[in-house]
Amino acid sequence: MNTGYFKPRHNPWIIAVTVTLATIMEVLDTSIANVALPHIAGALGSSHEESTWVITSYLVSNAVILPVASYFATLVGRKRFYMACVAIFGISSILCGFATSLPMLLFFRILQGLGGGGLAPSEQSILADTFPPEKRGQAFAVYGLAVITAPVLGPTLGGWITDNYNWRWIFFINVPIACLSLFLTSPLVEDPPHIRQEVKQARQGGFKMDGVGFGFIALAFGCLEVVIDKGQEDDWFGSNFIVLFTILTVIGFVGTIVWESWIASKGERPILDLRLFRRRTFVISFLMMAVVGFSLYGTSVMLPQILQQLMGYTAEKSGVAMSTGGLATMIAMPLVGILITRVDPRKLVMLGFASIGLALLHMTNVNLAISFGWAAQARFLQSFGLGLIFVPVSTLAYVGTSQKESNDVSGLTNLARNVGGSLGTAFVTTFLARWSQVHQTYLSHHVNNSSPAWTEHLQQMTQQALGTLPSEVDARHQAIVRFYQTTFHSQAQILAYIDIIQFFAVCCLAVAPLALLMKRPPKDTQAAMH
Repeated sequence: MNTGYFKPRHNPWIIAVTVTLATIMEVLDTSIANVALPHIAGALGSSHEESTWVITSYLVSNAVILPVASYFATLVGRKRFYMACVAIFGISSILCGFATSLPMLLFFRILQGLGGGGLAPSEQSILADTFPPEKRGQAFAVYGLAVITAPVLGPTLGGWITDNYNWRWIFFINVPIACLSLFLTSPLVEDPPHIRQEVKQARQGGFKMDGVGFGFIALAFGCLEVVIDKGQEDDWFGSNFIVLFTILTVIGFVGTIVWESWIASKGERPILDLRLFRRRTFVISFLMMAVVGFSLYGTSVMLPQILQQLMGYTAEKSGVAMSTGGLATMIAMPLVGILITRVDPRKLVMLGFASIGLALLHMTNVNLAISFGWAAQARFLQSFGLGLIFVPVSTLAYVGTSQKESNDVSGLTNLARNVGGSLGTAFVTTFLARWSQVHQTYLSHHVNNSSPAWTEHLQQMTQQALGTLPSEVDARHQAIVRFYQTTFHSQAQILAYIDIIQFFAVCCLAVAPLALLMKRPPKDTQAAMH
């Protein structure tokens, strides 16, 4: 079991706050630019479709670096690698803000994603090695608070900055945070003895870069992210572009498995340790973290759409309703940080997923007449369950791992959350479009001239329109258009949203019992895992 604790020279909570600063900065950037895309497209003379690559380029480079971050940390040392990532992120943020064309912005976003992708695995490992066993759960609760809350606040903060200042400031705000992080990291954070020993051995042994392995991993996860993010926009497999990138994804994954397994069989250091997937507890943790990302990012995209597009809320008011999720997480995370030292983490995982599932089933009562309070309450209930899950799943993922494997576990679990988040976003976008059409067709079958309710409603709307239009024919036409917009379109969409919410609920309830299949940590050390 990975105990890997060494007593730092400085207060561990100050170190926790230091690395959490960079966490907030990086996770915010996965969602903060979404609402600014129309402004970016207009300023840089590009179409909305082209501007979406601002998001995709970041996610692709982020996905490429996440699984291999620990490998590069072995070459230069974890602290040095972490500081390099913060510096790259900060510098590229400045360059993004000063970009004068879309290709220039995309290039700098790729650099930003590379820097951001290396942060999360390093941060988790730093926390795990900094805190004693009995306090690691609480430390990960602080880290998890940033990871869960930042995606919720990102769109609201991005919208406020864009409306009141300029879209470039969504990148410039990273700079002071990056500078503060570097300023604090340099004197406070240190590499533990086992990290220093690994770096020394790597340098003495003439450490050779596994270029082939990195190429396969970059191909697999980079192309996968493109397929997920651009699939709906390009009609999935009806597009040759998506088919090509799907084929490249498969080639990348097959190549990664074959090559990395061969490297490991020779006794050399693989760039990605696939042997972790032989452990049942890790595989289940990986799956659960993907479901956390799937439901968190999916609902974070879905709820603002319901509130703004269907109910006419402003972006600010919608953001306030969503912010109750951050409040719920702030309540749940410290609570679970305390409970994890006293309660079997598997029970907390089951409780968390069951709580999310039930909250989502409650959310299926959504309709076009819900109040602001109902929306805020629904988000609160769902996010409270998320707060119960993150720490124990992160903890259980490290059961049975050695110190050398801890960075790989961090990278892969963060990758699972990010890929799950991309899948959740793509799922909402795709099935909203398709299921809305299904419901619209169904509703149209119940509207015909023989229906007294339809005839009466149409007549009322026609009479209302006559007050502003010269002829009854024009008034009737406008009444039909308004009926389509208010009934067919809106009702079909709300029914599609309910279907999507039900699917999220089923996923969460289905994975809850899997916690019983995970290896239970020993009672005297159950807080000692990361």
